[in-house]
This record gives sequence, C-alpha cells and structure tokens, in this order.
Amino acid sequence: MTTVGLIGSGHIGGTVARLAVAAGYDVVLSNSRGPETLRGLVEELGPRARAATPAEAAEAGDLVVVTIPLGAYRSVPVEPLAGKIVIDTNNYYPERDGHIAELDEESTTTSELLQAHLPKSQVVKGFNNIFFKHLLSLARPAGSPDRSALPIAGDDAGAKQAVTTFLDALGYDTVDAGPLAEGWRFQRDTTAYASLYAGPGADGWDNPVPSAADTLRAALASARRYAEMGDD
Repeated sequence: MTTVGLIGSGHIGGTVARLAVAAGYDVVLSNSRGPETLRGLVEELGPRARAATPAEAAEAGDLVVVTIPLGAYRSVPVEPLAGKIVIDTNNYYPERDGHIAELDEESTTTSELLQAHLPKSQVVKGFNNIFFKHLLSLARPAGSPDRSALPIAGDDAGAKQAVTTFLDALGYDTVDAGPLAEGWRFQRDTTAYASLYAGPGADGWDNPVPSAADTLRAALASARRYAEMGDD
C-alpha cells in the first residue's frame, strides 16, 4: 500500500495527509471546492502530494480516508471505491448535518450508514475521536513508552488489519472496538472521545496527553448510549 486518497482535506484530512507523507506514503487530496483550492496544502506537503477530484482521489488511493461532514456522505463516489478499504472519520452533529432518524434513534451508527452507501467497500471507523492538533502532536514511533492508541471498528478483519498497519506507520497503536455496530463506543461525547487525549490547561485542549491502549479499552468498556446519558 503506497497511496492514500483523501475525500475531504480539512483539519483531520490535512493532518492525516501530513502524517502519511512523513511516513513515506503518497497522498491524493480532494475536497468539494476543487483541486485548485488545495494548492497551498500540496505545496506544503511536497512531491508526494497532489490534488484531484473526489472521484480521482478514490480511484488513486490504495486506502481512502473519507473525512467530510456526515450530512454529505451520499456524495462519496461509490464505484471508484469498490473493493477498497475506506476509513470513515465521521461524527454526527445534528445542528450541522440535519437530523438523521436512524442515528437519533441509535438504531445504527455513522459508519454503518457509509458502509450501506458503499456496499462493495470495506469501511473501518477511525480518526474520529481525536482532536486534529492532538492527532499530529501525539504521534510517536513504535515502542515509545508514551505512544497513544486510537480505536477502530469494522466488519472485515483484513481491512482492520490493514488500517492497524497504517496507524502504526503514522505513529499510533490500535484498539479494535469490534464490528461497525460497536462504533458508537467512541462517537461524540462518549468516554473514549476527544477529551481522553486532552490534558490540563487553559481549556483542556492545549496540552494533549498520551492515552495508552489499556486506558482506551477502559474508556470503550465504560461507554454509554446517548439515551442512557439522558437518564442522568
């Protein structure tokens, strides 16, 4: 695997691209506004990066990261992603995405929605539970005592192994949270969400702290559904 396609190149997408280039991958960036709007990021990343349309990024990537607002998930190109591993970074914000009945009812998860949209792809949920600045600053080489772990969820064992290898190259250990249906355990506002990596500071976001695999596993195990949180 040598090329990472990015459908969406904002805070998370741009950070993943930076880490991927540093790890020796080629990256193909895209967004909804056109390749010309990504010129600055491409110049920053250097010769391993180029800009394209979402369909072209999907076609070029051996591994493709979808990192767009959830409300736009149906715009993700389907056929170019057939047979490919897709990392879904989506979180559900009703005030931004509009209300989605299945998510409000908690009868499905964000990544299951994307998997249904991409029936011939292998979707793995990842990168959604960490602040983009922390994602960049907490990356560590394998074996580092202060290395952090990130959770993943997916229905295909081979796809999850490929994503684990990718995360390792980027500087992170991995904790497998189970199938896509268990992805709720590290969705927005759960115990395994972004605050897990936020240390003490003016607002808790300027001093990220490493979160080892055991800490993450405990947070995943203690996660509660939104309906249960509402009972407090």
